[in-house]
Amino acid sequence: MNGAESLVQTLVKSGLKTCFANPGTSEMHFVAALDRIPGLRCVLGLQENIVTGMADGYWRMSGQPAATLLHCGPGLANGLANLHNARRARSGIVNIVGDQATYHRPYDAQLTADTEGWARPVSAWVRTATDSRRVGQDAAVAVQAARTAPGGIATLILPADTAWNEGGEPAEALPVPAIPAPDPHAVRGAARLLREKRNVLILLGGPALRAEAQALAHRVAAATGARILAEMSNARVERGQGRPQLERVPYPVDAAVEALRDVEHLILVNSKAPVGFFAYPGKPSLHYPETATVHVLSRHEEDGLAGLRALAEELAAPEAAIPDPGPRPEIARGAPTPEGLARTVAAVMPEGTIIVDESVSFGRGFFPHTHAAPPHDWLQITGGAIGCGMPLATGAAIGAGGERRVINLQADGSAMYTLQALWTQAREKLPVTTIILSNRKYQILIGEYQNVGANPGPTAMSMLDLSNPELDWLQLARGMGVEAARATTLEQCGDLLAQSCAGNAPFLIELMI
Repeated sequence: MNGAESLVQTLVKSGLKTCFANPGTSEMHFVAALDRIPGLRCVLGLQENIVTGMADGYWRMSGQPAATLLHCGPGLANGLANLHNARRARSGIVNIVGDQATYHRPYDAQLTADTEGWARPVSAWVRTATDSRRVGQDAAVAVQAARTAPGGIATLILPADTAWNEGGEPAEALPVPAIPAPDPHAVRGAARLLREKRNVLILLGGPALRAEAQALAHRVAAATGARILAEMSNARVERGQGRPQLERVPYPVDAAVEALRDVEHLILVNSKAPVGFFAYPGKPSLHYPETATVHVLSRHEEDGLAGLRALAEELAAPEAAIPDPGPRPEIARGAPTPEGLARTVAAVMPEGTIIVDESVSFGRGFFPHTHAAPPHDWLQITGGAIGCGMPLATGAAIGAGGERRVINLQADGSAMYTLQALWTQAREKLPVTTIILSNRKYQILIGEYQNVGANPGPTAMSMLDLSNPELDWLQLARGMGVEAARATTLEQCGDLLAQSCAGNAPFLIELMI
């Protein structure tokens, strides 16, 4: 057995079921091992940033790490943007990165790179294999690191000779550390605060945004008069009928400051105190008042659900009914608007839909208009590195077993970063509907000019224009093997969305906005 075979066997023994891959020469022995050893589904991505984005979406929906297979340091570098998003989402991923053979590195061949140096900023764990006999042990530790709460990126660098040399030995799966419970003192302190103080905000993030945890937070808020909000950007929120009508901290500075201006005490549950996405001249970095006191119920690595349950019990908070969000919206009519699109999606989506939201500025107001939709999951860009939506939707569909419709609300500019993900959707026959919000420009940056106090002229505005030449999304999608149609009204969009949801294949709608 060679090192690559022991690596694959160890990954399978450790419970991994999927490998998202874009291999090269250094990884050929790993690829060959996949032929001989059953148990890993291999999904090809046409660029490494698609591979890493798919692994992020897979974790968010399955709660299990996938492996990625990346070609040397430059391949890892291609995937860093979506690894940055995955790190912010606290997704568990096992990166397998090929490298020059150990004896070949001193010759500084073209692909030789500081692979460890590139991996560290996005990884919770990094190791370079040195001996084929220990590759299996290295892989078992990598999987354990990826599974350790709240989830982390583990990067195992595999020099080619450690893959092809004999002597490989598979390792057994290592135990996953239990998720720590929050400190009982933190629970009692939060309960005392909620009994005695006013203007308290409970800010939910991470696993605390699942339905059961939200219901507990709602119960606490109903008993004490506290407010609850979600963080601005979230890996996964369970939403829709039967769940609290939870809003999130607004993105724009002025709106966020206004929403939080009365907060005197902030209780964090798997979340971080709100700060600006960017700095702006004359505007605060902190979005909550400087006079507010920040309290931590549960850290990111702790069990927020257990913390909220203990808090509700400490307060003896009675059960609280979830308010009725009202009737399900109907398909909107007329020219596309953010509110109309949100209502249309809510009207058409099947129960259990996964929404992947990279709508950027167009989608900032989607939440209020989708509370009455059927129960669904909402996945957002978490790290701000655009180009996550299409790969995230692809991985989420696979992570959900291919059984749930995925709707990708996708800005056109950021879609161009990773549009090859459509090819993987077609190849894997995934139920993903992509709605391209086609305004033929980087709309968010037009607003950012004003926010930073700059005055754009013709040259600057031309840098934000995507209409010269125009992007033909119908041809782009069909070139990737995905059927596509254009909509200019919300009625057309609703009809096309309903048709796509009735099938099992990927589909793309270009919505002219």
